[in-house]
Amino acid sequence: MRVIMDLKDGVREFWDESSCGEKLLLENTDKIGYQRQSAERYALEPIIDSFAEFDKFSGKIALEIGVGLGADHQRYAESGALLSGIDLTKRAVEHTRTRLSYFGLESDLRVGDAENIDFRDNTFDLVYSWGVIHHSPNTPEVVSEIFRILKPRGRAKIMIYHKWSIVGFMLWFRYGLLALNPRLSLADVYSQQLESPGTKAYSITEAHALFDDFSDVKITTLLTHADLLTSRAGQRHEGFLLTLARKIWPRKFLKFAFSRAGLFMLIDARKG
Repeated sequence: MRVIMDLKDGVREFWDESSCGEKLLLENTDKIGYQRQSAERYALEPIIDSFAEFDKFSGKIALEIGVGLGADHQRYAESGALLSGIDLTKRAVEHTRTRLSYFGLESDLRVGDAENIDFRDNTFDLVYSWGVIHHSPNTPEVVSEIFRILKPRGRAKIMIYHKWSIVGFMLWFRYGLLALNPRLSLADVYSQQLESPGTKAYSITEAHALFDDFSDVKITTLLTHADLLTSRAGQRHEGFLLTLARKIWPRKFLKFAFSRAGLFMLIDARKG
């Protein structure tokens, strides 16, 4: 239990220093700054719009787990969702609350732990989370909580990281093979080198097992700007090798031969 609490504190400290995308995309914390951040976010990750289906939850009761800088939260609020949001960090909640205030939008925003969600059973029509629950020390418990708080036939729309990704193999090549540690596992690579401590990634089989209580589970993987080295993402690993790789990366070949080897795994599931 102590190890889990220490890891959770490490995750909280990591994201309290800088919310996801803050260093990469957010120049100023004013209305224009947040607008620019949103524009860049959806340009980098255009799949979010079709996956989140922002316009389909007007009048529905929705929860976002891990609000971050609040771009997706704003979209759901603008579309008329009856919205709540939680985040492990006060920083993200304050960013999102500030963003919504600029646009005259409202949400029940709380600092909260996704492993112990402070809402009643069968509350939400939608639980949405983009790239968050794989940072939790106990991701299966988060999924269990999502199932609990969803109404019958409610939907979970979740993005988690895909184990067999180009990003994973790039990191293994640098921190395993080149560091003369070829026995370094992919699990350790993600845990130690990708974002907050303890980050996890899942195979499609593991993801199906994770969402076994749900019905109508649809899972898709896709290449990202990080896999294709088309953005400034990965600044934590900047250096000669990454600079060179960006110049010579065979993007057309990767899109053709490894289209399913992307970092993002999209899960759309329904509570049966």
